[in-house]
Amino acid sequence: MKADIRKLAVWIEETHKEMGKPIAPPTRKAVGVAVIRNPFAGTYQDDLSELIEIGAELGGLLGEKCVAALGITPEEAQSYGKAAMVGENGELEHAAALLHPKMGAPLRKAVEKGAALVPSSKKMGGPGQDLDVPLGHKDAAYVRSHFDGVEVRMNDAPRANEIMVAIAVTDSGRPLPRVGGLTHDEAEGKDGLR
Repeated sequence: MKADIRKLAVWIEETHKEMGKPIAPPTRKAVGVAVIRNPFAGTYQDDLSELIEIGAELGGLLGEKCVAALGITPEEAQSYGKAAMVGENGELEHAAALLHPKMGAPLRKAVEKGAALVPSSKKMGGPGQDLDVPLGHKDAAYVRSHFDGVEVRMNDAPRANEIMVAIAVTDSGRPLPRVGGLTHDEAEGKDGLR
């Protein structure tokens, strides 16, 4: 593996009640996080291909960890998202290199299919800062019940020469969705939109 990983963590968030109403089965989100050494910290580099390749590795690794944590099969995954926070000696483009060119294909393999774009966010930050991971339906962007997000934080990451990378996968949409639109069961997953 090209990624120099200092830490891996996986969280599961389950919502059992919302506004006093029981959610059965509970909605569940898993987030896998890797804290890696930034190979370009403190320097400007034209060629970011090393981070692009690391992004591909992490897309598969973290996607698989999320699916396993939820205890589901890949096709049972319903939504996904990705995010990265770069420590102060890096730059925002380092997060873009991790998240965009190659991370999507191995993540899609981990969740089986994934016709829709993977929602993403990137930011600069430091230890203990929140990182929001946006979520969207993996096969149909118009499924409004799956427009969501999940927040992660690590008390000691990212350090100045690190990047914190997160992948989120769910087995459901928001609890009690009622804003209309295409439903998960109606989604065809052919064009990434419907």
